[in-house]
Amino acid sequence: MKRASIVTLFLLFCCGLCPPQSTTAAPNELTVIMKSPPMHLNSALTSSTQSIQIATQIFASPLRYDLNWTPHPYLASSWEFSEDKKSLTLHLVPEATFHDGKPVTSEDVAFSILTIKQNHPFKTMFAPVTAVDTPDPHTAVIRLSHPHPAILLCLSPPLCPVLPKHVYGDGQDIRTHPKNIAPIGSGPFRFVEMKAGEYAILEKNPTFFLKNRPVLDKVIFKFIKDPSSRMMAMSQGEAQLFPLMENTRNIARLKKEAHLAVTNRGYEGIGGHTWLEFNLRKKELSDIRVRKAINHAINRGFIIEKLHNNLSSSSTGPLTPQSPFYEPEVESYPYDLKKAQALLDEAGCKPGKDGVRFSLTLDFEPGLPEQQKMVAEYLKSQLRRVGIDVQLRSSPDWASWAERVSNWNHDMTLAIMFSWGDPVIGTHRSYISGNIRKGVAYSNMSGYHNARVDELLSQAAQEMDPVRRKELYGEFQKIVVADAPMAYLNLIPFNTVYDKRVQNVFTSIWGPLSPMDTVYMK
Repeated sequence: MKRASIVTLFLLFCCGLCPPQSTTAAPNELTVIMKSPPMHLNSALTSSTQSIQIATQIFASPLRYDLNWTPHPYLASSWEFSEDKKSLTLHLVPEATFHDGKPVTSEDVAFSILTIKQNHPFKTMFAPVTAVDTPDPHTAVIRLSHPHPAILLCLSPPLCPVLPKHVYGDGQDIRTHPKNIAPIGSGPFRFVEMKAGEYAILEKNPTFFLKNRPVLDKVIFKFIKDPSSRMMAMSQGEAQLFPLMENTRNIARLKKEAHLAVTNRGYEGIGGHTWLEFNLRKKELSDIRVRKAINHAINRGFIIEKLHNNLSSSSTGPLTPQSPFYEPEVESYPYDLKKAQALLDEAGCKPGKDGVRFSLTLDFEPGLPEQQKMVAEYLKSQLRRVGIDVQLRSSPDWASWAERVSNWNHDMTLAIMFSWGDPVIGTHRSYISGNIRKGVAYSNMSGYHNARVDELLSQAAQEMDPVRRKELYGEFQKIVVADAPMAYLNLIPFNTVYDKRVQNVFTSIWGPLSPMDTVYMK
């Protein structure tokens, strides 16, 4: 990419997004609903959407993405790869300052990338980074052990907050740093206050490096755990934005409100879907015929139509249709109880006098009942029809569920998985055999091992040609769906409900996990 002035690049990115100047004297505020409060606001340490939603308003990142998966300048006005693709040079805007007035430099970028590499749960993001050179204050050179096609996406808002080195590099443990709950960044909004369990308040950054941004004067995040109270807040106008909403009955209800609008745009990068994951260490589930039988016993149309009010859609494999690498031509498992029973017979799982062939436990994540508990109850009744006795096991909280299934003390579990934009970031972890790590949630908990899949994912993680990369991921998807370590169920119907006065919701594949500097109230 040729180097260009930040003004020119800003105008290109903003084309069509810039709001008219507000003529109202009323406060230009936006109240956003969140279902639960964040543990902290340092997104260099976590993949929690609760933290990221707020952190991306406070911290800027080197790049940002539009709805077409195209990278745009942010803290970096331009960038270029070396000929061998083993280094990426970022040219930083000279105007950027942190909220305390200190300039943003290449030292801050280097510190941030290495901090994320060491502390973030997504180890694959910056695993190829060997060093970050800082030849001058506005140039950062990222050195890679091999070409890394996902590196640009890794430098975008949800994944790469640029931290002030002079604040976080003071020798204190960054995981418990006091500024994690009152951060200083260079993003469009400054931290004002966070009251535990109730709200977080941000105000406009008057020295933001992008001219005429942000437009909002204040953003208030309200943490409302009670579903009825969340609905009332939107219905009565106490809040104007409710992102990451997946309860289809509530979505349908709020759609009827004249002052509200609903959109499912802006979740392409998150790529959420629900699957039934098998523990392949279990004797019955180690047999591919049993796994295929369970697939055929599931009526996905019932889940979508009856449980999700036709607002979700079927998941067909490890990548969602919004991914540039999605492969639709994979093995399908149409609902067929007779075929399921025949496969179980073939596997030697004969029914006893009570009609039961064998028993399995089924865990599910707490929260999101439409995507978990209700689906688990349906699967229990459905698998009983082919002779599989299913015992449901609930967990009091996410940590309890994760402790159980990550230590392989389960037979099957429902899980909610995000692709996080690039397969290297969010998908590889569930399929690479080297990622079978006891005690780590979402890390190939099934114990799946296929040498060809390992080879394909290793090649795809280094392939810079998008056409060739799509071919590699296409073969990967076909193999995995045929091997059936999971039964893919449905895409999570994430929607954003918002007051019709709110404009520019949302303009990035990261949706609510992206900066709201172009959002304004009409």
